[in-house]
Amino acid sequence: MKRIFSKGGRSAAIFLLFLAVWETIARLVNIPNWLLPAPSAIVKTGVKVFPDFLPHFIATVKLSLTGYLIGCGFGFLAAVCLHLLPKLKEAVYPFLILSQNIPIIVLAPLLVIWFGFGILPKIIIITLFCFFPVAVAALDGFRQVPHELRYYMEMAGATKSQLFLKLELPGSLPSIFSGLKISAAYSVMGAVVSEWIGAQEGIGVFMTIASSSFQTEKVFVAIFVIMALSLLFFLAIVLLEKRLMKWQPKGDDKR
Repeated sequence: MKRIFSKGGRSAAIFLLFLAVWETIARLVNIPNWLLPAPSAIVKTGVKVFPDFLPHFIATVKLSLTGYLIGCGFGFLAAVCLHLLPKLKEAVYPFLILSQNIPIIVLAPLLVIWFGFGILPKIIIITLFCFFPVAVAALDGFRQVPHELRYYMEMAGATKSQLFLKLELPGSLPSIFSGLKISAAYSVMGAVVSEWIGAQEGIGVFMTIASSSFQTEKVFVAIFVIMALSLLFFLAIVLLEKRLMKWQPKGDDKR
């Protein structure tokens, strides 16, 4: 835990230095706000529009969490099925990889045509963002369990389900959490993208309205909130990982 916050402090210091340089250049060069507003102007705009921005923020958070849970759930279940059914994995895995070559931003309008402007196409988009990292990470985790332990349990008479529940699943948790952390950041991006294609509220809607009227300060407010929200989701998964994996060696934390 201390290591997380020490690293976070260094990252925060670098980010504050970046903002200070940005503020200085914006003031010295006198860049117009519609082109590149200074951080101070962005903060002032954020405080000013907060009451109007809050409903958009809440809508995006709800959408992100819903899509994240569904996408990660489907990704984990798919990984379990493919791992336990090797023949199915051989047939399906190449298509799983190929599915990531389809640009989501291109697929989004088709989902609207097929499912309308409701919440379903938005959930599908976020699910597509979150599904792949969890599925691939879990499959790699199941495969990387030490063969010596597997052989020992098989010699002791363990069944296939016992091997999975007592060895492969616990041993794959580090890989699974890596996929969960990637998907946590993707879920917010997926929610914003889904809101661009048709929604009445959300950070994506807020950005679209602001950019169409050249209110660049509001666009940057939305960008910084998206970054903060993604980081918050990521840190939540990191803390959950630390809590659930206390048995893992802590040698790295002492560095």
